[in-house]
Amino acid sequence: MTFDPTKVTPYEALGGEAKVREVAARFYDAMDAHEPALAALHRLDDAGRVHPEAREKFALFFIGWLGGPQTYMERHGHPRLRMRHAGVEVTAAMRDAWMRAMKRALDESGVTGDVRDFVEAKLGDVATMLRNAP
Repeated sequence: MTFDPTKVTPYEALGGEAKVREVAARFYDAMDAHEPALAALHRLDDAGRVHPEAREKFALFFIGWLGGPQTYMERHGHPRLRMRHAGVEVTAAMRDAWMRAMKRALDESGVTGDVRDFVEAKLGDVATMLRNAP
């Protein structure tokens, strides 16, 4: 069986806001703990962790991107991912680090099966699209 986003959104299939926020939080925790070069590209708090404001903004984006409430768009406008990442050198290594952190977050959040495969593939497509350096 393959996940069909025309029948249920990935947001719904994952379990809604609480689960998506859990994945987003674990993503940044994984980044802080295991991908310091990637974390350093973000605004950091006094403890050297990705700032709570950046974490919240990504959680809202992720909720909307997965088909949930569009709060990110209401507050911040269209994400314009390529434009927002244009000032950052996104290499294959950074793309891979981003994906490692996200896979760890999905693992730690217990996301499995067809929805996992679907979400991971779509995130991989976005991460690859944002590459702007070798």
